[in-house]
Amino acid sequence: MFNSIHTACAAAVVLALAAPATVLAAQDAGHAQSPGAAKQGKYIERGRYLVRITGCNDCHTPGYAMKAGKVPEKDWLTGEQLGWRGPWGTTYAANLRLSMNAMGEEDWIKTAKTMQARPPMPWFALHDMEKEDLRAIYRFVKHLGPAGKPAPAWLPPGSVPAGPAIQFPMPPK
Repeated sequence: MFNSIHTACAAAVVLALAAPATVLAAQDAGHAQSPGAAKQGKYIERGRYLVRITGCNDCHTPGYAMKAGKVPEKDWLTGEQLGWRGPWGTTYAANLRLSMNAMGEEDWIKTAKTMQARPPMPWFALHDMEKEDLRAIYRFVKHLGPAGKPAPAWLPPGSVPAGPAIQFPMPPK
């Protein structure tokens, strides 16, 4: 369940809530473009913005943090081979380009609102996001299209990852 639905993103999701999704509807009013095209474009732009500020790329885009965000957009959200190892086992940031392109928009919204992923994914932040912001993230990822390969599968506690992993300390007793 973790790797197939390990979706949207990270710790700064709360910042996204400061710019309400209802702005999308207000921005669409009065534009000369066809309403559908204008709204779709605004969703994609909002999704790009949310992916950038909420930290999705920090884990789901290889090398993003180490390159100070200077990774071409075509390489965003393709998953990571770096593991996150702790009492839960070893987890990997999913390839969102594959997982989200394999599901419908309403399925994504339902998943984002109900998922409970293993650390370090801040799944609880997705529960607090407005549906319109989740819709914008979905449409942006769909706009990017599928790319890359699946991230490695979760490893249970006690298993040793084949590649590099960040070791989390055991919690205090």
